[in-house]
Amino acid sequence: MAKGKGPKGKKVTLKVAKNCIKITFDGKRRLDLSKMGIATFPRCILKLSDVDELDLSRNMLKKIPDSIEKFQNLRWLDLHSNQLEKLPETIGNLQSLVFLNLSNNKLTARSLPMEMNQLKNLRNLNLGLNHIDNLPTTLGALKELQEVGVFDNLLTVIPNSIKKLPKIKKLNSKRNPFPGPTEEEQYIDSIKRLETLYLVEEKDLCFPCLKKCQEEREKLNKLKNTVPTTLRKPNFSNLMTPNSLAKENQAEWR
Repeated sequence: MAKGKGPKGKKVTLKVAKNCIKITFDGKRRLDLSKMGIATFPRCILKLSDVDELDLSRNMLKKIPDSIEKFQNLRWLDLHSNQLEKLPETIGNLQSLVFLNLSNNKLTARSLPMEMNQLKNLRNLNLGLNHIDNLPTTLGALKELQEVGVFDNLLTVIPNSIKKLPKIKKLNSKRNPFPGPTEEEQYIDSIKRLETLYLVEEKDLCFPCLKKCQEEREKLNKLKNTVPTTLRKPNFSNLMTPNSLAKENQAEWR
């Protein structure tokens, strides 16, 4: 019988896992088990559940066990490029999670548990390259989300609850079968505030954004109504004494 990689994939021992712990530039402990041919979640790593980051990307995993919730310190979880068909409900218990990469798997809309709405600190969520035809509106509860990737899926619409997330900076929804050119143009580019101009109706803006736009519009209108003094002839019809009202042209009276 052949040894090494087989149908069950490579087996990871606790010793091997310990040797795969790296220290990131900001002093966090990352358990890097990427590109190791793992087909089954290695239960031995539950003894290392105090790590801050876990990288299981580029393997052959089809399932993540409920015991993932034991990684309570986890702030960064990378599961991209596996064969995941479903996520456990317990993933919602990873309250410290800031980064979650689930791209390039076999996830569908039913694969995304409602409990994901409990990831209140999540800032970056990547669901690209899956088989998702509809996004749960409950993701709109993730108010800290700044970057969302849903590219290369089967989406025909982006829920308003996600489009209007208060801190969203980037929404990548490229290469989805949106129903028409108008719909596609609306979502094809990622959101880059201050870098790209987006034309939207006032009703689609949150209050802080609307207020900022109104303030900028007022500034622009003031600039349009201001004509340089060098281009117009001074008119002092109500002038009684020099320098009383002609403050802008005091140099001419000196």
